[in-house]
Amino acid sequence: MEQYNNYINSVWRQSRSQRTFNNISPANKNDIIGEFPESNIADLEEAVTASKFAYDKWKRMPAPKRGDILRKAGDIFAERKDELAKIMTREMGKPVFETKGDIQEAIDTCYYAATETRRLFGHNTPSEMPDKMNLSFRVPVGICGIITAWNFPIAVPSWKIIPALAAGNVVIFKPSEDSPLSANVFAEIMEQAGLPKGVFNVLHGATEIGEAIVNHPDINLIGFTGSTDTGKSIASKCGSLNKKVSLEMGGKNAQIVMDDANIELAIEGALWGAYGTTGQRCTATSRVLLHSSIYDKFIEIFKERVKKLKLGDGLNPKTDVGPVINQKAIDKILKYIEIGKSEGANLVFGGKRADNGYNRSDDNFDLNNGNFIQPTLFTGVTKEMRIFQEEIFGPVLSISKFDTLEEAIELSNSVNYGLSSSIYTNNVRNSWVAVRELEAGITYVNAPTIGAEAHMPFGGVKGTGNGHREGGWTVFDIFTEWKTVYIDYSDKLQRAQIDNYDE
Repeated sequence: MEQYNNYINSVWRQSRSQRTFNNISPANKNDIIGEFPESNIADLEEAVTASKFAYDKWKRMPAPKRGDILRKAGDIFAERKDELAKIMTREMGKPVFETKGDIQEAIDTCYYAATETRRLFGHNTPSEMPDKMNLSFRVPVGICGIITAWNFPIAVPSWKIIPALAAGNVVIFKPSEDSPLSANVFAEIMEQAGLPKGVFNVLHGATEIGEAIVNHPDINLIGFTGSTDTGKSIASKCGSLNKKVSLEMGGKNAQIVMDDANIELAIEGALWGAYGTTGQRCTATSRVLLHSSIYDKFIEIFKERVKKLKLGDGLNPKTDVGPVINQKAIDKILKYIEIGKSEGANLVFGGKRADNGYNRSDDNFDLNNGNFIQPTLFTGVTKEMRIFQEEIFGPVLSISKFDTLEEAIELSNSVNYGLSSSIYTNNVRNSWVAVRELEAGITYVNAPTIGAEAHMPFGGVKGTGNGHREGGWTVFDIFTEWKTVYIDYSDKLQRAQIDNYDE
Protein backbone atom coordinates (compact mmCIF):
# COMPACT_ATOMS: atom_id res chain seq x y z
CA MET A 1 0.00 0.00 0.00
CA GLU A 2 1.33 3.42 -0.94
CA GLN A 3 1.78 5.87 1.94
CA TYR A 4 1.02 9.57 1.58
CA ASN A 5 1.90 12.53 3.79
CA ASN A 6 0.78 15.94 4.91
CA TYR A 7 2.22 18.97 3.13
CA ILE A 8 3.62 21.55 5.55
CA ASN A 9 5.96 24.39 4.57
CA SER A 10 6.57 22.70 1.19
CA VAL A 11 7.72 19.48 2.89
CA TRP A 12 5.89 16.14 2.75
CA ARG A 13 5.78 14.67 6.25
CA GLN A 14 3.91 12.11 8.31
CA SER A 15 1.65 13.16 11.17
CA ARG A 16 3.09 13.51 14.66
CA SER A 17 0.18 11.30 15.77
CA GLN A 18 1.62 8.30 13.91
CA ARG A 19 -1.99 7.35 13.11
CA THR A 20 -3.29 6.74 9.59
CA PHE A 21 -6.44 5.96 7.64
CA ASN A 22 -7.04 4.17 4.33
CA ASN A 23 -8.42 5.77 1.19
CA ILE A 24 -10.64 3.12 -0.43
CA SER A 25 -12.22 3.34 -3.87
CA PRO A 26 -16.04 3.47 -3.62
CA ALA A 27 -16.29 1.48 -6.86
CA ASN A 28 -14.24 -1.43 -5.53
CA LYS A 29 -13.69 -2.05 -1.83
CA ASN A 30 -10.62 -4.17 -2.69
CA ASP A 31 -8.91 -1.17 -4.28
CA ILE A 32 -7.05 0.60 -1.46
CA ILE A 33 -5.64 3.76 -2.98
CA GLY A 34 -3.30 4.57 -0.15
CA GLU A 35 -2.66 5.29 3.50
CA PHE A 36 -2.94 8.87 4.73
CA PRO A 37 -1.98 10.56 8.02
CA GLU A 38 -4.51 11.31 10.74
CA SER A 39 -3.31 14.79 11.71
CA ASN A 40 -3.37 16.27 15.20
CA ILE A 41 -2.81 19.61 16.93
CA ALA A 42 0.99 19.27 16.75
CA ASP A 43 0.79 19.09 12.95
CA LEU A 44 -1.49 22.10 12.93
CA GLU A 45 0.91 24.13 15.04
CA GLU A 46 3.68 23.42 12.51
CA ALA A 47 1.42 24.52 9.67
CA VAL A 48 0.37 27.69 11.51
CA THR A 49 3.98 28.60 12.24
CA ALA A 50 4.91 28.12 8.60
CA SER A 51 1.85 30.11 7.49
CA LYS A 52 2.68 33.06 9.75
CA PHE A 53 6.21 33.29 8.40
CA ALA A 54 5.05 32.99 4.78
CA TYR A 55 2.22 35.50 5.18
CA ASP A 56 4.44 38.50 5.81
CA LYS A 57 6.16 38.08 2.43
CA TRP A 58 3.20 36.78 0.43
CA LYS A 59 0.84 39.63 1.33
CA ARG A 60 3.51 42.15 0.27
CA MET A 61 4.09 40.54 -3.12
CA PRO A 62 2.42 42.72 -5.77
CA ALA A 63 -0.97 41.22 -6.51
CA PRO A 64 -0.32 40.84 -10.27
CA LYS A 65 2.80 38.83 -9.40
CA ARG A 66 0.66 36.54 -7.30
CA GLY A 67 -1.62 36.31 -10.31
CA ASP A 68 1.27 35.14 -12.49
CA ILE A 69 1.77 32.13 -10.18
CA LEU A 70 -1.93 31.29 -10.21
CA ARG A 71 -2.05 31.55 -13.99
CA LYS A 72 0.82 29.08 -14.22
CA ALA A 73 -1.07 26.76 -11.86
CA GLY A 74 -3.98 26.88 -14.30
CA ASP A 75 -1.62 25.86 -17.10
CA ILE A 76 -0.39 22.87 -15.07
CA PHE A 77 -3.93 21.80 -14.17
CA ALA A 78 -4.67 21.85 -17.90
CA GLU A 79 -1.58 19.79 -18.73
CA ARG A 80 -2.46 17.20 -16.06
CA LYS A 81 -6.23 17.16 -16.61
CA ASP A 82 -6.53 13.57 -17.84
CA GLU A 83 -4.22 12.20 -15.15
CA LEU A 84 -5.92 14.05 -12.33
CA ALA A 85 -9.42 13.21 -13.59
CA LYS A 86 -8.61 9.50 -13.36
CA ILE A 87 -7.23 9.91 -9.84
CA MET A 88 -10.41 11.69 -8.78
CA THR A 89 -12.68 9.10 -10.38
CA ARG A 90 -10.81 6.30 -8.65
CA GLU A 91 -11.11 7.86 -5.21
CA MET A 92 -14.64 9.36 -5.32
CA GLY A 93 -16.37 7.45 -8.09
CA LYS A 94 -18.07 9.75 -10.58
CA PRO A 95 -17.46 9.11 -14.29
CA VAL A 96 -14.28 10.53 -15.73
CA PHE A 97 -16.14 12.85 -18.10
CA GLU A 98 -17.44 14.54 -14.95
CA THR A 99 -14.09 14.71 -13.17
CA LYS A 100 -12.57 16.35 -16.24
CA GLY A 101 -15.17 19.05 -15.75
CA ASP A 102 -14.06 19.31 -12.13
CA ILE A 103 -10.51 20.04 -13.29
CA GLN A 104 -11.75 22.55 -15.84
CA GLU A 105 -13.41 24.47 -13.00
CA ALA A 106 -10.00 24.74 -11.32
CA ILE A 107 -8.39 25.85 -14.58
CA ASP A 108 -11.04 28.51 -15.14
CA THR A 109 -10.79 29.68 -11.53
CA CYS A 110 -7.00 30.02 -11.75
CA TYR A 111 -7.22 32.08 -14.93
CA TYR A 112 -10.06 34.23 -13.64
CA ALA A 113 -8.46 34.90 -10.25
CA ALA A 114 -5.16 35.70 -11.95
CA THR A 115 -6.82 38.47 -13.96
CA GLU A 116 -8.65 39.73 -10.88
CA THR A 117 -5.32 40.41 -9.17
CA ARG A 118 -5.17 43.45 -11.48
CA ARG A 119 -8.71 44.44 -10.52
CA LEU A 120 -8.85 44.25 -6.73
CA PHE A 121 -10.55 47.61 -6.90
CA GLY A 122 -11.18 49.91 -3.98
CA HIS A 123 -13.40 53.00 -3.87
CA ASN A 124 -12.36 56.65 -3.77
CA THR A 125 -14.94 59.25 -2.77
CA PRO A 126 -14.98 63.03 -2.22
CA SER A 127 -14.45 64.22 1.32
CA GLU A 128 -16.91 66.49 3.10
CA MET A 129 -13.93 68.72 3.96
CA PRO A 130 -11.56 70.75 1.81
CA ASP A 131 -8.04 69.60 1.09
CA LYS A 132 -8.79 66.06 2.15
CA MET A 133 -8.91 62.76 0.24
CA ASN A 134 -10.96 59.64 1.10
CA LEU A 135 -10.10 56.22 -0.25
CA SER A 136 -10.53 52.54 0.55
CA PHE A 137 -8.90 49.33 -0.58
CA ARG A 138 -8.90 45.61 0.07
CA VAL A 139 -6.42 43.88 2.37
CA PRO A 140 -5.99 40.15 3.01
CA VAL A 141 -7.52 38.48 6.06
CA GLY A 142 -4.51 36.35 7.09
CA ILE A 143 -4.45 32.59 7.62
CA CYS A 144 -7.46 30.86 6.05
CA GLY A 145 -8.58 27.41 7.14
CA ILE A 146 -10.29 25.67 4.21
CA ILE A 147 -12.41 22.55 4.87
CA THR A 148 -14.22 20.91 1.95
CA ALA A 149 -16.25 17.86 0.98
CA TRP A 150 -15.25 14.94 -1.22
CA ASN A 151 -17.69 15.23 -4.14
CA PHE A 152 -15.76 17.93 -6.02
CA PRO A 153 -12.25 17.38 -4.65
CA ILE A 154 -10.55 19.87 -6.99
CA ALA A 155 -13.24 22.31 -8.16
CA VAL A 156 -14.69 23.28 -4.78
CA PRO A 157 -11.31 23.71 -3.04
CA SER A 158 -10.15 25.82 -5.99
CA TRP A 159 -13.15 28.15 -5.57
CA LYS A 160 -11.83 28.98 -2.10
CA ILE A 161 -8.07 28.44 -2.20
CA ILE A 162 -7.25 30.25 -5.45
CA PRO A 163 -9.09 33.53 -4.65
CA ALA A 164 -7.76 33.41 -1.08
CA LEU A 165 -4.21 33.24 -2.42
CA ALA A 166 -4.90 35.88 -5.05
CA ALA A 167 -5.99 38.28 -2.32
CA GLY A 168 -2.73 37.73 -0.40
CA ASN A 169 -3.88 35.23 2.21
CA VAL A 170 -2.15 31.98 3.17
CA VAL A 171 -4.03 28.68 3.41
CA ILE A 172 -4.22 25.57 5.57
CA PHE A 173 -6.37 23.05 3.70
CA LYS A 174 -8.12 20.05 5.23
CA PRO A 175 -9.64 17.94 2.44
CA SER A 176 -12.22 15.25 3.02
CA GLU A 177 -10.81 11.93 4.20
CA ASP A 178 -12.78 10.37 1.31
CA SER A 179 -10.77 12.21 -1.36
CA PRO A 180 -7.32 13.00 0.08
CA LEU A 181 -5.15 12.13 -2.91
CA SER A 182 -6.64 14.90 -5.04
CA ALA A 183 -5.54 17.38 -2.39
CA ASN A 184 -1.95 16.13 -2.56
CA VAL A 185 -1.91 16.61 -6.32
CA PHE A 186 -3.35 20.10 -5.78
CA ALA A 187 -0.36 20.84 -3.52
CA GLU A 188 2.08 19.44 -6.08
CA ILE A 189 0.67 21.72 -8.75
CA MET A 190 0.79 24.82 -6.56
CA GLU A 191 4.43 24.12 -5.70
CA GLN A 192 5.29 23.48 -9.34
CA ALA A 193 3.65 26.80 -10.23
CA GLY A 194 6.08 28.59 -7.91
CA LEU A 195 4.05 29.19 -4.77
CA PRO A 196 6.49 30.11 -1.95
CA LYS A 197 7.07 27.86 1.06
CA GLY A 198 4.38 27.91 3.71
CA VAL A 199 1.78 29.75 1.66
CA PHE A 200 -0.26 26.57 1.08
CA ASN A 201 -0.39 23.62 3.48
CA VAL A 202 -2.41 20.37 3.48
CA LEU A 203 -3.40 18.50 6.64
CA HIS A 204 -5.26 15.20 6.31
CA GLY A 205 -7.65 13.70 8.80
CA ALA A 206 -11.21 13.80 10.08
CA THR A 207 -13.01 15.45 12.98
CA GLU A 208 -10.02 16.03 15.29
CA ILE A 209 -8.00 18.14 12.88
CA GLY A 210 -11.09 19.85 11.46
CA GLU A 211 -12.15 21.04 14.91
CA ALA A 212 -8.58 22.11 15.72
CA ILE A 213 -8.46 24.29 12.59
CA VAL A 214 -11.80 25.91 13.42
CA ASN A 215 -10.75 26.63 17.01
CA HIS A 216 -7.17 27.78 16.45
CA PRO A 217 -6.79 31.42 17.54
CA ASP A 218 -4.28 32.27 14.80
CA ILE A 219 -6.50 31.10 11.94
CA ASN A 220 -8.48 34.18 10.93
CA LEU A 221 -11.08 32.75 8.57
CA ILE A 222 -12.85 29.43 7.94
CA GLY A 223 -14.13 28.53 4.48
CA PHE A 224 -16.36 25.45 4.64
CA THR A 225 -18.29 23.31 2.18
CA GLY A 226 -20.27 20.39 3.57
CA SER A 227 -23.43 19.44 5.43
CA THR A 228 -25.75 22.00 6.98
CA ASP A 229 -25.47 20.46 10.45
CA THR A 230 -21.66 20.64 10.40
CA GLY A 231 -21.74 24.13 8.93
CA LYS A 232 -24.01 25.40 11.69
CA SER A 233 -21.68 23.93 14.30
CA ILE A 234 -18.68 25.64 12.68
CA ALA A 235 -20.57 28.95 12.49
CA SER A 236 -21.40 28.74 16.18
CA LYS A 237 -17.76 28.16 17.13
CA CYS A 238 -16.52 30.91 14.83
CA GLY A 239 -19.10 33.28 16.27
CA SER A 240 -17.81 32.73 19.79
CA LEU A 241 -14.26 33.31 18.54
CA ASN A 242 -15.24 36.39 16.48
CA LYS A 243 -13.79 34.63 13.47
CA LYS A 244 -14.84 35.25 9.88
CA VAL A 245 -16.62 32.24 8.32
CA SER A 246 -18.02 31.40 4.89
CA LEU A 247 -20.41 28.45 4.59
CA GLU A 248 -21.64 26.49 1.58
CA MET A 249 -24.01 23.82 2.79
CA GLY A 250 -26.95 21.70 1.67
CA GLY A 251 -29.61 21.96 -1.00
CA LYS A 252 -33.01 20.55 -1.92
CA ASN A 253 -33.32 21.88 -5.43
CA ALA A 254 -36.46 21.76 -7.55
CA GLN A 255 -36.97 21.75 -11.31
CA ILE A 256 -40.33 23.17 -12.39
CA VAL A 257 -41.70 21.92 -15.72
CA MET A 258 -44.55 23.98 -17.15
CA ASP A 259 -47.16 22.70 -19.62
CA ASP A 260 -45.59 24.77 -22.41
CA ALA A 261 -42.06 23.39 -21.84
CA ASN A 262 -39.94 21.39 -24.25
CA ILE A 263 -40.63 18.02 -22.61
CA GLU A 264 -37.68 16.20 -24.14
CA LEU A 265 -35.30 18.93 -23.00
CA ALA A 266 -36.81 18.88 -19.50
CA ILE A 267 -36.40 15.10 -19.29
CA GLU A 268 -32.74 15.31 -20.31
CA GLY A 269 -32.21 18.04 -17.72
CA ALA A 270 -33.87 16.06 -14.93
CA LEU A 271 -31.82 12.94 -15.72
CA TRP A 272 -28.57 14.87 -15.59
CA GLY A 273 -29.61 16.99 -12.63
CA ALA A 274 -30.84 14.08 -10.51
CA TYR A 275 -28.33 11.35 -11.30
CA GLY A 276 -25.16 13.20 -12.32
CA THR A 277 -22.47 12.66 -9.65
CA THR A 278 -24.86 9.94 -8.42
CA GLY A 279 -27.01 12.69 -6.94
CA GLN A 280 -24.18 13.67 -4.60
CA ARG A 281 -24.22 17.40 -5.30
CA CYS A 282 -25.49 20.27 -3.23
CA THR A 283 -27.07 21.51 -6.48
CA ALA A 284 -28.56 18.13 -7.48
CA THR A 285 -32.12 18.13 -8.80
CA SER A 286 -33.79 16.19 -6.01
CA ARG A 287 -37.34 17.37 -6.80
CA VAL A 288 -39.17 17.69 -10.12
CA LEU A 289 -42.43 19.64 -10.08
CA LEU A 290 -44.66 18.79 -13.04
CA HIS A 291 -47.68 20.63 -14.40
CA SER A 292 -50.70 18.34 -14.05
CA SER A 293 -51.38 18.34 -17.80
CA ILE A 294 -47.99 16.77 -18.60
CA TYR A 295 -47.53 14.75 -15.39
CA ASP A 296 -48.35 11.28 -16.73
CA LYS A 297 -46.59 11.75 -20.08
CA PHE A 298 -43.39 13.00 -18.47
CA ILE A 299 -43.24 10.16 -15.96
CA GLU A 300 -43.92 7.49 -18.59
CA ILE A 301 -40.97 8.65 -20.72
CA PHE A 302 -38.69 9.49 -17.79
CA LYS A 303 -39.10 6.10 -16.13
CA GLU A 304 -37.87 4.32 -19.25
CA ARG A 305 -34.85 6.62 -19.48
CA VAL A 306 -33.90 5.95 -15.86
CA LYS A 307 -33.99 2.20 -16.47
CA LYS A 308 -31.38 2.57 -19.21
CA LEU A 309 -28.78 4.32 -17.05
CA LYS A 310 -25.67 2.16 -16.76
CA LEU A 311 -23.85 1.76 -13.46
CA GLY A 312 -20.20 0.88 -13.10
CA ASP A 313 -16.62 2.03 -12.87
CA GLY A 314 -16.36 5.72 -13.66
CA LEU A 315 -13.21 5.02 -15.68
CA ASN A 316 -15.35 3.09 -18.18
CA PRO A 317 -16.62 5.56 -20.82
CA LYS A 318 -19.90 3.64 -21.02
CA THR A 319 -20.75 4.33 -17.37
CA ASP A 320 -23.53 6.84 -16.72
CA VAL A 321 -23.72 6.61 -12.92
CA GLY A 322 -20.93 5.73 -10.51
CA PRO A 323 -21.04 4.61 -6.88
CA VAL A 324 -21.99 6.57 -3.78
CA ILE A 325 -19.06 7.46 -1.60
CA ASN A 326 -19.16 5.02 1.34
CA GLN A 327 -21.24 2.66 3.46
CA LYS A 328 -22.50 5.48 5.66
CA ALA A 329 -23.94 7.16 2.58
CA ILE A 330 -25.56 3.90 1.45
CA ASP A 331 -27.22 3.48 4.85
CA LYS A 332 -28.57 7.04 4.79
CA ILE A 333 -29.93 6.79 1.25
CA LEU A 334 -31.62 3.43 1.85
CA LYS A 335 -33.12 4.80 5.06
CA TYR A 336 -34.69 7.69 3.16
CA ILE A 337 -36.03 5.33 0.51
CA GLU A 338 -37.80 3.37 3.25
CA ILE A 339 -39.10 6.64 4.71
CA GLY A 340 -40.51 7.60 1.31
CA LYS A 341 -42.29 4.28 0.98
CA SER A 342 -43.69 4.50 4.53
CA GLU A 343 -44.98 8.02 3.88
CA GLY A 344 -47.03 6.82 0.93
CA ALA A 345 -44.88 7.95 -2.01
CA ASN A 346 -45.03 5.71 -5.07
CA LEU A 347 -41.69 3.96 -5.71
CA VAL A 348 -41.66 3.74 -9.50
CA PHE A 349 -38.12 2.47 -10.00
CA GLY A 350 -35.00 1.55 -8.04
CA GLY A 351 -34.96 1.72 -4.30
CA LYS A 352 -32.33 -0.95 -3.68
CA ARG A 353 -28.62 -1.50 -3.53
CA ALA A 354 -27.50 -2.42 -7.03
CA ASP A 355 -26.06 -5.89 -7.59
CA ASN A 356 -24.74 -7.63 -10.68
CA GLY A 357 -28.27 -8.18 -11.96
CA TYR A 358 -28.62 -4.46 -12.58
CA ASN A 359 -27.82 -2.66 -15.85
CA ARG A 360 -24.00 -2.45 -15.88
CA SER A 361 -21.66 -0.64 -18.23
CA ASP A 362 -19.35 -3.68 -18.19
CA ASP A 363 -20.61 -7.22 -17.63
CA ASN A 364 -17.26 -8.15 -16.08
CA PHE A 365 -17.45 -5.38 -13.49
CA ASP A 366 -18.60 -6.55 -10.05
CA LEU A 367 -21.16 -4.11 -8.64
CA ASN A 368 -21.24 -6.17 -5.44
CA ASN A 369 -17.72 -4.95 -4.57
CA GLY A 370 -18.73 -1.28 -4.71
CA ASN A 371 -21.14 1.19 -3.15
CA PHE A 372 -23.80 1.13 -5.84
CA ILE A 373 -27.46 2.11 -5.44
CA GLN A 374 -30.06 1.86 -8.19
CA PRO A 375 -31.18 5.22 -9.57
CA THR A 376 -34.44 5.72 -7.69
CA LEU A 377 -37.66 7.46 -8.69
CA PHE A 378 -40.63 8.39 -6.50
CA THR A 379 -43.89 9.89 -7.77
CA GLY A 380 -46.92 11.22 -5.93
CA VAL A 381 -44.69 13.05 -3.48
CA THR A 382 -46.29 15.78 -1.38
CA LYS A 383 -44.59 18.66 0.38
CA GLU A 384 -45.28 17.19 3.83
CA MET A 385 -43.10 14.17 3.12
CA ARG A 386 -39.54 14.03 4.44
CA ILE A 387 -38.20 12.94 1.05
CA PHE A 388 -39.59 16.23 -0.30
CA GLN A 389 -38.12 18.35 2.49
CA GLU A 390 -34.78 16.81 3.51
CA GLU A 391 -31.50 16.47 1.65
CA ILE A 392 -30.78 12.81 0.78
CA PHE A 393 -27.54 13.32 -1.18
CA GLY A 394 -27.94 10.32 -3.42
CA PRO A 395 -29.57 9.12 -6.66
CA VAL A 396 -33.14 9.64 -5.45
CA LEU A 397 -35.61 11.88 -7.31
CA SER A 398 -39.07 12.90 -6.07
CA ILE A 399 -41.78 14.00 -8.50
CA SER A 400 -44.75 16.17 -7.47
CA LYS A 401 -47.73 17.70 -9.29
CA PHE A 402 -49.00 21.28 -9.53
CA ASP A 403 -51.72 23.17 -11.45
CA THR A 404 -50.46 26.77 -11.55
CA LEU A 405 -47.12 28.54 -11.66
CA GLU A 406 -47.88 30.15 -8.30
CA GLU A 407 -48.40 26.71 -6.77
CA ALA A 408 -45.15 25.44 -8.32
CA ILE A 409 -43.18 28.36 -6.89
CA GLU A 410 -44.75 27.82 -3.46
CA LEU A 411 -43.76 24.13 -3.59
CA SER A 412 -40.23 24.98 -4.67
CA ASN A 413 -39.84 27.51 -1.84
CA SER A 414 -41.38 25.34 0.89
CA VAL A 415 -38.08 23.82 2.06
CA ASN A 416 -35.36 25.01 4.40
CA TYR A 417 -32.78 25.30 1.62
CA GLY A 418 -32.27 27.79 -1.18
CA LEU A 419 -29.28 26.98 -3.35
CA SER A 420 -30.41 26.28 -6.91
CA SER A 421 -33.70 26.26 -8.79
CA SER A 422 -34.94 25.67 -12.32
CA ILE A 423 -37.91 26.28 -14.57
CA TYR A 424 -38.59 24.82 -18.01
CA THR A 425 -40.97 27.00 -20.01
CA ASN A 426 -41.27 28.71 -23.37
CA ASN A 427 -43.29 31.55 -21.85
CA VAL A 428 -41.24 34.67 -21.17
CA ARG A 429 -43.55 35.84 -18.39
CA ASN A 430 -43.36 32.48 -16.61
CA SER A 431 -39.58 32.54 -16.67
CA TRP A 432 -39.26 36.06 -15.26
CA VAL A 433 -41.88 35.51 -12.58
CA ALA A 434 -39.91 32.43 -11.50
CA VAL A 435 -36.63 34.35 -11.50
CA ARG A 436 -38.24 36.98 -9.29
CA GLU A 437 -40.08 34.69 -6.87
CA LEU A 438 -37.93 31.57 -6.42
CA GLU A 439 -36.05 31.68 -3.10
CA ALA A 440 -32.65 30.51 -4.27
CA GLY A 441 -29.21 31.90 -4.92
CA ILE A 442 -29.28 30.44 -8.45
CA THR A 443 -32.12 30.09 -10.97
CA TYR A 444 -31.83 28.33 -14.31
CA VAL A 445 -34.27 28.79 -17.17
CA ASN A 446 -34.56 25.74 -19.45
CA ALA A 447 -31.59 24.01 -17.81
CA PRO A 448 -31.18 21.71 -14.78
CA THR A 449 -30.22 22.92 -11.32
CA ILE A 450 -26.59 21.79 -11.49
CA GLY A 451 -23.54 23.52 -12.90
CA ALA A 452 -21.63 26.74 -12.28
CA GLU A 453 -19.33 29.10 -14.15
CA ALA A 454 -16.17 30.37 -12.48
CA HIS A 455 -16.82 34.05 -13.20
CA MET A 456 -20.32 34.07 -11.65
CA PRO A 457 -21.41 34.20 -7.97
CA PHE A 458 -22.26 30.82 -6.42
CA GLY A 459 -24.17 30.31 -3.20
CA GLY A 460 -27.59 30.16 -1.64
CA VAL A 461 -30.05 31.43 0.94
CA LYS A 462 -31.83 30.00 3.99
CA GLY A 463 -30.20 26.76 5.23
CA THR A 464 -27.77 26.67 2.30
CA GLY A 465 -25.30 29.31 3.44
CA ASN A 466 -24.56 32.38 5.54
CA GLY A 467 -24.78 35.06 2.89
CA HIS A 468 -21.44 34.78 1.10
CA ARG A 469 -20.98 33.97 -2.58
CA GLU A 470 -18.08 32.06 -4.06
CA GLY A 471 -17.04 32.49 -7.67
CA GLY A 472 -16.73 35.66 -9.69
CA TRP A 473 -15.92 39.01 -8.17
CA THR A 474 -18.02 38.32 -5.06
CA VAL A 475 -15.60 35.73 -3.66
CA PHE A 476 -13.17 38.52 -2.77
CA ASP A 477 -15.72 39.82 -0.28
CA ILE A 478 -14.98 36.64 1.67
CA PHE A 479 -11.21 36.70 1.49
CA THR A 480 -10.51 40.39 2.01
CA GLU A 481 -11.19 43.11 4.55
CA TRP A 482 -11.76 46.77 3.73
CA LYS A 483 -9.28 49.41 4.81
CA THR A 484 -10.44 53.04 4.81
CA VAL A 485 -7.86 55.85 4.57
CA TYR A 486 -8.29 59.60 5.08
CA ILE A 487 -5.50 61.88 3.84
CA ASP A 488 -5.76 65.45 5.14
CA TYR A 489 -3.37 67.91 3.48
CA SER A 490 -5.05 71.10 4.75
CA ASP A 491 -2.35 71.70 7.39
CA LYS A 492 -5.00 72.40 10.03
CA LEU A 493 -7.26 70.41 12.37
CA GLN A 494 -10.48 69.46 10.59
CA ARG A 495 -13.01 67.68 12.79
CA ALA A 496 -14.93 64.91 11.08
CA GLN A 497 -18.39 64.02 12.43
CA ILE A 498 -18.75 67.53 13.83
CA ASP A 499 -21.26 69.98 12.38
CA ASN A 500 -19.02 72.09 10.17
CA TYR A 501 -21.66 73.41 7.81
CA ASP A 502 -22.21 76.67 9.67
CA GLU A 503 -18.53 77.57 9.70
